[in-house]
Formats: sequence, structure tokens, C-alpha cells
Amino acid sequence: MSAAQKRLTQVSGHLAGSKSTIAPTEGDSSSARAKLLQKNPDDVVVTACLRTAFTKGGKGGFKDTAAADLLAGAFKSLIERSKIDPALVEDIAVGSVLPPGGGATEFRAAALVAGFPVSAAVKSLNRQCSSGLQACVDIANAISTGMIEVGVGAGVESMSLQYGPGAVTEFSELLESHPESRNCKVPMGVLSEKMAKDRGVSRKLQDEFAASSYQKAIKAQEAGLFDEEIAPLTVKWEDPKTGDMKEITVSKDDGVRPGITAESLGKIRPAFAKDGSIHAGNASQISDGAAAVLLMKRSTAERLGQTILGKYVAASVVGVAPLLMGIGPWAAIPKVFAKAGINKDDVDIFEINEAFASQCVWCANELGLDQKKINPKGGAIAFGHPLGCTGARQVSTLLYELRRRGEKVGVTSMCVGTGMGMAAVWVAE
Repeated sequence: MSAAQKRLTQVSGHLAGSKSTIAPTEGDSSSARAKLLQKNPDDVVVTACLRTAFTKGGKGGFKDTAAADLLAGAFKSLIERSKIDPALVEDIAVGSVLPPGGGATEFRAAALVAGFPVSAAVKSLNRQCSSGLQACVDIANAISTGMIEVGVGAGVESMSLQYGPGAVTEFSELLESHPESRNCKVPMGVLSEKMAKDRGVSRKLQDEFAASSYQKAIKAQEAGLFDEEIAPLTVKWEDPKTGDMKEITVSKDDGVRPGITAESLGKIRPAFAKDGSIHAGNASQISDGAAAVLLMKRSTAERLGQTILGKYVAASVVGVAPLLMGIGPWAAIPKVFAKAGINKDDVDIFEINEAFASQCVWCANELGLDQKKINPKGGAIAFGHPLGCTGARQVSTLLYELRRRGEKVGVTSMCVGTGMGMAAVWVAE
């Protein structure tokens, strides 16, 4: 057993005991799913959800737009789409990873400029790549406990303006002295390369998965399947060729590319090791974007005449070894299954963030998930991963696709920097 395998066993042992429990597949699936589909007045429901388009970091449509401006645009669109009285929104949680000060000041200002009154509270939060999902879960929990009646979970990131070496601070001597603590700052590409080798995920498998993501995304984009979830946003953009500042409307993900195959990806040079398997084509794109989700109890939605798109069921968050960050969904998904009382066969769609093809492939294979259910419209490899935004983005991607297909149960999940995983169960209506 390799050192990585030993660490994996130690980490997962206290979470699930054995492999059979980490991926529950037994029990009366039909009754569990039926129970999940029941409607109750206290259900926390989604009455509106949307995102901006995702654009290429440093060169896409949002390269000159501040994160708070992206967020304000998403908020305005959410108010317009839902027709909610902004005065009814009591709290707004925004996930974001890179802004100085967590973006707390700018995000409060963004809420005000978008049309929310001074009575709407705002907070920023950072749980790395799961920040957007954590924001939605925080609001859902506040509603469930009666702290608030109506709230917004959101996520935003401008990787064009705030991504880079400055986003990670230097560790103190104390943090450097502890081996597991020190591992928290190992670059994700480096640790993912190591994990791919330790877990035996070949470059061929990674490139095939990545090519499939591109192919699904371009097919979905051409068929207009993203149009319902994307709110167009008009921004200022500097033409790099002329230096002229223009006003453009961004309504499509600009990282989606046609003609990508496993063979074409196989020609790209590895990024983190000469003999490595991870490269720019099979890892998530650096990108900019924002997303927002309006939540309330079913009874409140019915009283307000709000359209119900789906409901939030349960969430899980787990820690794993920092060097095994990529296994996060493998640990988090079974835990949320247990909370919701379901198993993998009850799920119609899995939206699993494609941080790296290597970790997504490994998690799916270890959990025995049906590849046809994973990211049916492509994922972060094809259209981007604005760090704090992705978890909120997945909600609209999932719910609109479930509704389009006439399906019901979905799971969103992601690995999380420094060694964590998060997952949530949602039901479309």
C-alpha cells in the first residue's frame, strides 16, 4: 500500500468505516425516493436561480469587470426574474475566495446598488471551491431554523482581477513546522498530479473525460440549453488590440470550444511535471462569473405567488487529507446520501465540479456512478470554474436541466482546496 493509500484509509476510516458504507446502495430505494419527492409546507424551496455567463480569465468578456459589479448584475437579474419585493429579502450570503477582506464591503454595496434595501443583511464567506454552495446552504439553514423567511445564496469571482500568487499568504514558522498543515499550501495542480499517479488515473482517461466535457458543453450551448440559466450582462470591455473601451453584452460562456477530442488534448504538454498527465485542456478553466439563488419556505413561496423550481434537501461537508483534496466528492456524496436517505440509483443528475479530470474520474469510478448522469451539459473543464461562484452556479445548471428532462433528483458536489469535500441534494419540480 502506498503512502497516499495509507493516508486515504486513515482519512476515510472515521467518515464511513468501509467502502460499502461510503457508497450506500442498499435499502428500499423506491420508498426513499418517493419520500424525497413529497411536498411539505416547511420545505426550503428555490423560486429563482441564475448565473452570468462564464468568461475566460484575463481575456474574456468580464476581464475588466470587478467581482462586485458581476454580483450586482446577478442580483438585479434575480429581482427582475423572480419579481420578488426586495424588501422581503432578509439576508444574503455570498461565497467568494479571492477578494481582499473577503469582499464583505463590496458585496454589501453590490446588494444596495442592485435594489435590495438597507434592511437586507449581507455576509461574505470563503470555503474555497464550495463557497457558493455553502452560501446557499447557510441561507437554507437560516430559513429552516426560523432565523429568516427569505434569503439569497450567491457566489462570485473575478479571477481576471484577483487571481495569482498574492491570493495565498506566507505561512508562519508554526504552520510550516507541521507536515499536514504545510500541505495545505501545496498548489492544487501539483497535488492533483501526485494524486493521479498514486490513484492510477491515466492521461488517456483524463483526456477522454475532458473531451467529453467540451463536446457536451458545445452541444448544449448550440441547442440553447444554457440560455435559461444565464442572465445577460452589459459591461465595459477594453479591446486589447486598440485599447478602446467598449460596451458589450455577455450572454454566452466564452470558454466553450468546438472540435475538442481526446486526440487533440493528447498533444498538449503537461503543466506540472515533465512526465505528468495534467494540462490546461483537462483541468478547470480560470474564469469570471457570478450566480444567485432565491430561497424561502414552500408556504412562503405559495403565499407570495412565487414559482417553485425545486427544493433543497440536505448537504454534507467533510475533511480529507490536504494532499488528497481531489477525493472530496467521494467522501461527501455518500454522507449526503445517508442524510437524505437515498442512494446513487435514486439520483437523476450529478453536477460534480471538474476541478481536474483526474479527480472527477477517480471519484466517479470509486463511487460507481453512471457516467451518463454526470455533468450532462459539460462542466468546469469546458466553461470554467470561478472559484467562489461554482457551488451556486451548479444549482441553476442542475434544476433547469432536471426540469427540461422531466427528472427530479440531483446532487451537486465538489472537491475543496486544503482538503475537503461538499455535496448537496436537490429536487426539481
